[in-house]
Amino acid sequence: MKRSGADTATARRRLRRLLFVLAVLLLGHAGYLHAKALLAQVLLEQAWQRSGAGSVAAKPWPWADTRPVARLQVAALDVDLIVLAGDSSRTLAFGPAWNEASARPGQAGTSIVSGHRDTHFAFLHRLQAGDRIEIEQAGARLRYRVSGTRVVDARDTRLSVGGDGERLLLVTCWPFDAWAAGGPLRYVVEAQRD
Repeated sequence: MKRSGADTATARRRLRRLLFVLAVLLLGHAGYLHAKALLAQVLLEQAWQRSGAGSVAAKPWPWADTRPVARLQVAALDVDLIVLAGDSSRTLAFGPAWNEASARPGQAGTSIVSGHRDTHFAFLHRLQAGDRIEIEQAGARLRYRVSGTRVVDARDTRLSVGGDGERLLLVTCWPFDAWAAGGPLRYVVEAQRD
């Protein structure tokens, strides 16, 4: 029997909740961080649905100081993430976040979305030139193609948000297998609008 899209989404949510509980029980504090990231995406998905796919602001929880602004999907890697407004460290704990100083996806210039390398953006190292990334925002679906990746040093490289075209940068800390969080190196995936 084939599942409908709603059934599949419900099954995903249940699985994420189960993973949250298991991670907390088995992994302690490190598991808590991963579980928090998974549970946040469940709550963000619900807020995204309430917001009408980004056309109005809906808080994912009553005390939230952010809101869902887009959905980021990479079908080839089974990635489906809700993107939050503002890329503060507090916001990044819950999901990938759009840098509000950059262009909105679909507008001229560069849109920058950041995420943690060990949770939401752990998949970035698997993206290759030619892969498709989709951004849903305010009911519109925007398609991008990965044009390349690079590692930059945040101490001496500033990511440009200008330009005439529509470009998407996905940014996370590097290296992916570092023991300590942070550091000055960033892994950048660059994609051009299709």
